[in-house]
Amino acid sequence: MNGIEIARKLNISTSALRHYESWGIVPKVERSTNGYRIYTKEHEAYFQCIRALIPGFGVEFVREVMPRIKKGDKLEVLWLINKAQVSLHFERETLQKTVEMLDLKELANIPKFFNKELFSIGEVAKIANTSASSIRHWEKERLIKPERQNENGFRIYSSSDIRKVLIIRAVQRVAYSLDIVREVLSGLDNNNVSQAKEIALKSLQYIDRSLVEQVRGIAYLHRLLEIVPRKEPRNYP
Repeated sequence: MNGIEIARKLNISTSALRHYESWGIVPKVERSTNGYRIYTKEHEAYFQCIRALIPGFGVEFVREVMPRIKKGDKLEVLWLINKAQVSLHFERETLQKTVEMLDLKELANIPKFFNKELFSIGEVAKIANTSASSIRHWEKERLIKPERQNENGFRIYSSSDIRKVLIIRAVQRVAYSLDIVREVLSGLDNNNVSQAKEIALKSLQYIDRSLVEQVRGIAYLHRLLEIVPRKEPRNYP
């Protein structure tokens, strides 16, 4: 089987196949006496799996997983898939929380949503499913302006700040620029939540599509794992 045949089946270019080879995520490809690549049915299964996994899991994830498949580490691959799906689930919960906060009729009801009024940066990061460094970056960009404790200078975040952090996460999920983030946050400051809610709902739709793509990718992964030799299981003490 030659590269053109596989490329046509997958609706990609032969250069894309060569990229995957150069990344070391498919088995070694032998060459004929005239130098042409010789692809097998196993190579085709690898390429199909790669193309099916990318939409739901992303290129970096695929580059992490495929070498493990080559080694026969099937169980480790399945746990990585499980971890990615758990992460997607948490992401959806975070976005759902964003929509629920935007549905609150009065800003005064936001503290009741969390049963407290002030938060540390670590608590905000956990609620918003993001990193403290990201929150500090958004502060430098003046997207949020937390207060600081007088005695030690530590940041103090209000529930209103948390709502802004959640909105920033939602906007960035659908790849809008910081200028759009500022526009949406400005609307929030003026008690206009329509644009923020629209974006949050779009982000939820994006997550739902990602789940569908992940399930499709897992189906192709299962087919590939059926033909890849299994690595001997570890002997745990």
